[in-house]
Amino acid sequence: MTNNDIFKKLRVAHKLRDHDIVKILELVDFRISKSELNAMFRNEDHPKYMECGDQILRNFLNGLIIHLRGPMPKKGEKNTKPSQ
Repeated sequence: MTNNDIFKKLRVAHKLRDHDIVKILELVDFRISKSELNAMFRNEDHPKYMECGDQILRNFLNGLIIHLRGPMPKKGEKNTKPSQ
């Protein structure tokens, strides 16, 4: 399974659109254009296909954590969310 496959499956599982993914990547100060993003979601045999590198996937996963959970509290601060 390639990084592109993982990225596609996460996009579908979380029902994310291109602008959502761009905003998630901006949470970790990583900039990407929608056209670059679309190139990663193309078929491998398409002439404009682009491979999803480890850095892009890593930044997306870190941004997705922030998007879903919120930013990590700084050291010494208590978590404001109640435990479940």
